[in-house]
Amino acid sequence: MTTRTLTADEAVQLLTTTDSLGLGLGPANPHGLLAALSRRDDWENLTVASALVLGLFDLFAHPGVHSRSGFFGPAERFHLATGADVQLVPAGFRQFATILEKSAPRVMMVQATTPDEQGFVNLSLHHGATYRELLRAGRDSQRLLMVECSPHFPRTASLAEYTNQIHVSDIDVLVMGDEHPFELPGEVATPEDELIGAHALAFISPTATIQTGIGAIPSVVAASLATRSGGSYGIHSEMFTEGLWQLHLAGKVSNAHKGLYDGVSVTTFALGPAAMYQWLHNNPLVVFAPVHIVNDPTVIGRNHALVSVNGAIAVDLFGQVVADSVAGRQISGVGGHEDFVAGAELEIDDASLICLRSTIEIDGVVHSRISAQLPSGSVVATPRHHTAVVITEYGSADLRGLTVRERARSLASIAHPQFRDDLLIAADQLGR
Repeated sequence: MTTRTLTADEAVQLLTTTDSLGLGLGPANPHGLLAALSRRDDWENLTVASALVLGLFDLFAHPGVHSRSGFFGPAERFHLATGADVQLVPAGFRQFATILEKSAPRVMMVQATTPDEQGFVNLSLHHGATYRELLRAGRDSQRLLMVECSPHFPRTASLAEYTNQIHVSDIDVLVMGDEHPFELPGEVATPEDELIGAHALAFISPTATIQTGIGAIPSVVAASLATRSGGSYGIHSEMFTEGLWQLHLAGKVSNAHKGLYDGVSVTTFALGPAAMYQWLHNNPLVVFAPVHIVNDPTVIGRNHALVSVNGAIAVDLFGQVVADSVAGRQISGVGGHEDFVAGAELEIDDASLICLRSTIEIDGVVHSRISAQLPSGSVVATPRHHTAVVITEYGSADLRGLTVRERARSLASIAHPQFRDDLLIAADQLGR
C-alpha cells in the first residue's frame, strides 16, 4: 500500500457524493477533516456513522448528509433541532464495533498523533470501538482509511496486548493537521451535588476500584476522595475524567489492589482540560484499551471492590433508571452506563451508585425525579434488576435484596419532602 500525504481539502475529495463514512466517538473525531467535509456542498447521499461529535460542523446540516449516531451530545441535539437528519442508533458503547463491522463504511477517519520514528501513529485520547474497523478499512483495497495527525495530541499508553497504534503502511491517507484536543469544561457543583457526593463516600472503601461517569456529581465524588484522609484507589473507567486525574495528582491512586491490571489505571477514552492531556502524554500510569475489554461486565466485576458512580435523569419506584432521554427526546446515549451497573453487582464488595438531584425545575414548576411511574415516552436505560444504590441529596437507597414494596419505600424516602408522602402512598400499592 502506498500512503498518500494530502491536505484535508484534498483528502475529502476522495469521497464520492454518495458515500459512507465512519467516525469514532468524541476524541476520535478528526476536526480538520470534518471542517473540510463541511466546505463541500455537493453531497447527494452521504451517510455518516458517528457518536458524540465534539463541535458544530456544517456537514451535518447539509440536506444530502444523513447522520446515524450512537450517542448524542450538544452537537447532535443542535443539528437535530435545526432540521438536520440526525438519527439515533440505540446501542451501548460495546456494540458500536459490531454495528460498524456490519455497515462497513467505505471511508473510515480518525484523529491521531504524528507518526513516530518507526512509522506508528498513536490514537491518543480514544481507543474505543473503532480500532478493528480502522485496520479493516486500511487493509481493504475497496475502502479508505484516513488519519488526521496533529503534534498537539498526547501519545498515550495501552495494554500490551491491545495496542492503540497504527502503522502508516496500513493507512491510505495521512493528513498533517494542527488541531488541538477538544477541552471539556468542568461543571460547577451545586450544594445538592455536594450532599450527594458525601452520601456516596460511605460506599467507597479505602482500596476500592473506581469508575466515574461524566458530570458534576461524579467529579464531586472524585474530589472528595482526593481530600479524604487515606486511600489507595484503583481506576477502571470507561472515561478518564478531570476528577480521576485530580485523584491521581493527590497521590490517592495506587492501582495496587485491583487484582486485574494492577499498577495502571484503565480507560478507553479521555475528556478533560488541556493540562490533563499534557499529563497523559507518555504517561505509563494510565493505559487505554478497547471498549470490549474496559466495558465488559465480567472484566469489570473482576476488579476488587468496584464502585461505579453514574448520573441519571429519573428513577421510578420500581428502580427503573432513565439516563439518556427525556420523554422520548434523546439527550445522550446508553454508552457504558448499563455495563458498569451490571459489572458492579457480581461481587459482594461491589456497588453501583446511581446519583441524581431529587428535583428538576421545568418552566417554573418543580418536578420530582423519583416518580411512582415513569412519564409516557420514557426509555429505560437500566432495568430495575440491575439498579443497586440510588442516591439523592436526601440520602441513599440500597435496593439490593429488597422486595418490590421495600425498594419503592426506600426510594420514596430519599425523594424531596414535597413529594415524599405521595410517593410513600404509591409505594405501598406495589407488589400486592
